[in-house]
This record gives sequence, structure tokens and C-alpha cells, in this order.
Amino acid sequence: MGINAKELPLGDVFTPDYILSIPSFQRAYIWRPENILQLVNDLLEACKTPETPYFLGSLILVREGGPRYEVIDGQQRLVSLSIIIAALRDLERDPEWMTLLDHLIVDPGDKLRGIANEPRLTLRERDAAFFREYVQEGNLEALFDLTDEDWTTAAQRNITRNTKRVYDELSALGEEERRAFASYMVKMVTLVIVTTDDLDGAHRIFDVMNMRGLPLTASDVFKARATSALKPAEMDMYAARWDDIMDPLGDDPQSTEEFFATLHMILTHKHSTDKLIEEFLADVLQPRIDAGDVPAFIETVLAPYAAAWQVIAHATDTVLPDEVKFRLEALNDYRNHEWKAVAMWVLVHSYRNLGSPDVSPFASRAGRAARANATAKTLGGHDMQRLNEVLAALERVTGIDTLNRVSAFTRRGHMTAAIRDLDKGYPTNLVRGLAVKADDRTGALVRLHGEMQGDDELIRLLLIRANEQAAGAHLARPRRLSALAIMPLDIDHTASFANWTQDDHDHWMYRLGNMALAQGAPDQLDRITEYEKRRDRILVRVDSRRFPLTDGLKDFNECTPAMLKHRQEETIRLIADYWQIRYDENHTDLTGKGNEALAEAAAKPTHGSRRVTIRQVVKAGLLIPGEKLVWERPRKGERWYATVTETGKFRLDDGSEHASPTAAAKAAAGGKASGGLDVWKRTSDGVKLSEIWKKYRQQVG
Repeated sequence: MGINAKELPLGDVFTPDYILSIPSFQRAYIWRPENILQLVNDLLEACKTPETPYFLGSLILVREGGPRYEVIDGQQRLVSLSIIIAALRDLERDPEWMTLLDHLIVDPGDKLRGIANEPRLTLRERDAAFFREYVQEGNLEALFDLTDEDWTTAAQRNITRNTKRVYDELSALGEEERRAFASYMVKMVTLVIVTTDDLDGAHRIFDVMNMRGLPLTASDVFKARATSALKPAEMDMYAARWDDIMDPLGDDPQSTEEFFATLHMILTHKHSTDKLIEEFLADVLQPRIDAGDVPAFIETVLAPYAAAWQVIAHATDTVLPDEVKFRLEALNDYRNHEWKAVAMWVLVHSYRNLGSPDVSPFASRAGRAARANATAKTLGGHDMQRLNEVLAALERVTGIDTLNRVSAFTRRGHMTAAIRDLDKGYPTNLVRGLAVKADDRTGALVRLHGEMQGDDELIRLLLIRANEQAAGAHLARPRRLSALAIMPLDIDHTASFANWTQDDHDHWMYRLGNMALAQGAPDQLDRITEYEKRRDRILVRVDSRRFPLTDGLKDFNECTPAMLKHRQEETIRLIADYWQIRYDENHTDLTGKGNEALAEAAAKPTHGSRRVTIRQVVKAGLLIPGEKLVWERPRKGERWYATVTETGKFRLDDGSEHASPTAAAKAAAGGKASGGLDVWKRTSDGVKLSEIWKKYRQQVG
């Protein structure tokens, strides 16, 4: 394979010597505004030293014949440079300058010789007409008038947004500045043009020579490898089909990689590693290429699983039954995504036409051509009972694994085992990986009884599950939904909690019984200390009162330990019923057992990251009542002191007492402090409270 290379200024590239096209197997245009603006700013900075060249990397081209070349590497820069030139042309008022700029991106042709004008760069077929009409032919005003509904691909969206941002950036320059910038681009911006005549080697160059543009996504590499084995006519057709399948997933490389890693696990029952591309090529694609059934892979594997990925991400927009949509929405509540593999498997095996080019699972897309009458029936649904059983079991095991803080490795093991058994045709109740063991069940109940400090996302999720179980139905959620504490962090000097002991307050502060769902920000109660005002603020919005456990606050005029105990027991019972972990094999109601009894039966330690209180540390003898603590800020010339009290509080020099190190720090610094454990030190030895707290945690296991 002969390769030639030479360095040329941009003005010698955008000429009749190079008629460039993007082959169908190439990725789409994926640069975002931040990428193209970085290029513009780099070039503007370089333009300040007009005699210094600016090297823009290499273009990898495969000769088609004469001056025509396919672009193997460099599409992102070429399209972006065309956009910049189009914006300069549109901002120009001098006809001669406009013509010169126009000829950089469109060959004017020669009417006398019967040569038609054509663009210097032609994009993939799906985006070529759009790019030519709006950018290369200078219809920027029409481009700026387009809306989301007018884009049929992600590349068209990127072209539109990038052109707008470049136009805005360059319009801020003066006329002479823009002309100097244009001249610099033509004369001093250089590229190394690497060309080859070996079309058979194009895909190898594509795999290894991505020099300056954004890194190839997994989809780019897999498409190139899969279609390289096809005949030219098939290559174009299936490359376009691949794009049709993958475009809706977006162009985020991380998301694309997650999709293919999940697909790899589904097809091979193997855990993914950091060598996804090599493993997917070897385990999945190469056997298909060797067998000559790449088209079948694209249609019967890639298409349905990509559609399932989209269904999972946008479940509420689909025509699937409500129960399926609600279960998928519940699964999307989790921060971990191992469950997606099983969800994709069961969706693909429950809808025969999922991924078909003629049937869409999305109601919102049902206005075009053959997709006009998209319904759950046209998707070819079957065995809906199994679909709902698998999704319910999947959400159950995912929730319990999350609650028990199971490692990612173990979660992946559960999902791999589940898919292996599902592939064998096992009924849901016999599928390993979807079963909850007795120890897992007990551990989850212990966690529900305990403190939840520091995990607001998990608290919110658990409260949603409890409230929906209480309502017996799926509950629509407001756009912003927070889990709020019914009690304030500090109950000193509050009439509502005058009868509370500090021990009772510390016990209930971070438990589920003290939490309620409410519309709005998580800090909306920060300045409210009295119970009735906090309750009324929680209940002020209708969207908050739709949650039964929240609405139940209206029936309590006082916040008492008994009231929070009642809420705690009710919440745990509801969650246990939702996940079907309330009863053991002997039909004993485990929610009726005390936390200590459950903890004794649990196979795992239960202290975890539970909050440690000043009182606990004092009782353990690690802090002594009367000891003096200091917080110093040498740079600001500030110093505060606190004294440890018999009742397990910190007393400041002004006489105020506080139940936590952070509360004491905030009070000392006028509310502008956090992380009290890291700022207070013992004056006797300079040891930080964080070290003392760590020692206590080690002692109690």
C-alpha cells in the first residue's frame, strides 16, 4: 500500500485538486460548539502573529480517481473549517471577498465547458444535501430558522448549532479583523495530506490513524470493521442502516461504549474489561464476518438491542403498556446500570418487531410515514407476563443490592448469571441472579432500620417506593423532588422540641421515619426550626401532598418520638412489601422484629457509615467532658474555642451549645462553615476530631 504525504496550506486544499467526500462507513459529524469554538479561538490567537504557520494536523485520504478522494480521517476539521468560511462569507459585504470565500467551499464550475458547480466537500448521503443547501450554498438565515423538528440526524443538529456559535463569535470582530483572519486561514493554516491508492487498506487506516480529531467511538470502529467485509453496494447500504440504528443513541462516546459493553455481556455472558474494542471485535464481530452474516447481525442483533437501549432511556415516551413503562422508570432511578443488560434482553425477547425500520416503539415519533400507527401491537409483543415478572424481579434485586452496597463486580455477576439462565429458558423464579437470598433480605431490612445520613439519592428513592406502595399506583413526580427532614438539625431553643432528649433527636435525625418527599429544593427548610412551620412548608404544594406518607403529616400537630417511630415502621413495612422481603421462609413478619434481632441474624456488619455523635465519642472515653477544642484560621486571623460538655455537646465561648461539630463550626463562623470534623482540634495534642471519630468507628467495628 503506497502512501504519499505532503504539507499544504488550506488554500491549496480547498481547490479543484481535491474533491473530497465522506464514505458511508465513516462516523457522523460530532463536533459540538465547544469543539469548534476552541478551533476558532486557537486560529484567532495564531492570527496575531501572521507570519507564523499554524499546523492543523493530517488528513488521511484514499484516491477514488482523478482529484476525487474519500476522507478517512479529518472529517471533523474539514466540516468545521467549511462552517467557519461560510460564516465569514455571510458576514462579508464586499462582493469580491464574498466570491473568494465562496470558491473555497464550492467549486464554481465552468458553464462554457459544461462543468457544473459542486461542493469541495460532500458529507455522508444522509447529511450531504442538508450541509450543501444551508452551509455551502450560503443559506445561513434559513439554517438559523430551523428547529429541533427539522433535524433528521444528530449531525444536522451539530451543524446548525456550531454554525450559529461561529457566526456569533465572528460577528463580534471588525470587518478588517475578519479579512485578516480569512487571509491567515488560507495562507498560514497548514495540513499534511496523506494519500493512498489502496482502497482495500482503507479500514486499517481508519482504525489506527485518527490523529487530531475527536477519538473514534466504539460504534465507528465496529461499523468500519463490519462493513469492510461487504461488497461496495452492500457496504453503502448497511453502513447507512448502521447509522439509522445508532444515530438515535446520540454521539456521546461514553454512552456508546456503555451500550456495546452491555451488548457484549448479553451475547457472550462475559464481564467487560477496559479492552472493549478488542474483545467485541474478537468475540462478537469477527465470527459474524467469518460466517458472512454481518447483515443478519445488523438487523437481528444490533437493531433490536439499540432500540431496547432507547426504550430504557425514554420509557415514558413509548407505546409500551403502562406497567412496563413504570417498571423501567423505576429501574432508571438507580445510579448503577448493570441492570440494563437484563432489561434489554427481556425487551428484545418480548417484542418481535423491536428495531424494525418500519415500526417505532415511541409514540412521539409516530407521525412519519410507516410509523404513523405505532402501537404496542405492531411491535409484536408476546409473553407479557414474563416481561413484567423479569422487570419486577430485576428492580427488586437491583434495589436490594443498592441498599446493601453490593460491589459492582457482584452486581455484574448477578446480571451475567441471570442472562445465562434466561437464555436457557428458565422461568423467572428459577433464574439465578434475580433471586434474593435470606442474608441479602435480612441485610436490607437492617439497613432500612438504620441511619441514612449522606445518601440523599437513596433516601429519595426509598421514599418513592414506599409512597407508591401506599398509593397502590405509580405516582407522577414533580420535576424537582427532594427528601426533607421533618426535624431540624439543631433542636436547641425550639419550642416544638422542648420535651425531646438529645439522645432521641440523635437517634431519629437520619432515619427514614424523619424524612418526607416534597416538591422543591433540598434546602427549603434550612431556616425553619419549628415543627408546625416545617410541616406546613412541606405540605404547601399540591405536588407534595400526592405522596401519602407526606400528606399524612397533616394529621400530626406535634412531632414526637412516637410519631417518628410510627412513620419509620410504616415506611419499612411498605418498602418490604414492595420488594417482597417482609416475610421469611417460615412466613414470619421480619418487619416486626427489632433492629438488634435482625442485625444478629445478618451475615454482614451493620455499622457501615452511620453517623457518629459527640455523645457516643464521650461515652467511649475518646473525648472528656471539659476538654478544650480550637479552630484556627491563621490567614484570616480568626480563632474559636469550644468545650466538650457532660451531655455530649460543644459549648462555644458565647455560651451556645451544639449537638454536632459542624453545627458548632457554623455557629462560630456565622453560618459559613462545613466539615466540622476537619476544623476542630484538641488543644492538648492537636489531634483533629476526624481522627478521633475514625478511632471510635474502628473500636465499634
